[in-house]
Amino acid sequence: MIDKGIPSVLEFNCRLGDPETQPVLSRLKTDLMDIALAVTEERLSEINIEWDTDPAVCIVISSSGYPGKYRKGDIITGIDEANKMQGAHVFHAGTAFKDDHVVSAGGRVLGVTATGKDIATAQSRAYAAAGKIHFEGMHYRKDIADRALKRQG
Repeated sequence: MIDKGIPSVLEFNCRLGDPETQPVLSRLKTDLMDIALAVTEERLSEINIEWDTDPAVCIVISSSGYPGKYRKGDIITGIDEANKMQGAHVFHAGTAFKDDHVVSAGGRVLGVTATGKDIATAQSRAYAAAGKIHFEGMHYRKDIADRALKRQG
């Protein structure tokens, strides 16, 4: 907050948020467990943390009605097919397992993240992977990463 030209910190949130963590960690080359262990053993300075330079794009698939009252219990298909696509990873958020099926169990159901040599490739892969997934009433935005592409020209 800025009051009379003086900035003040109201809150500092240092946790990994969802879904923004998914594209960040998709670019992490170093094993996250090795980093966490080094932190707990107070030897983080000894770890070489490496990042992939390729961009990542994350598309959140939500249930019908989200962010208000949303549907639950719809059978989800296509997750395995989406995960097999180049550079794509499907992260569960609001899912459950019922009668041998993955079902929707929350408002934000899945995060489909993909990497690529450039933003356009990552975006294309993420949308292609999201297109493999189906459940009744699913919804996702169609403009993710568009502003980044416009900035690139």
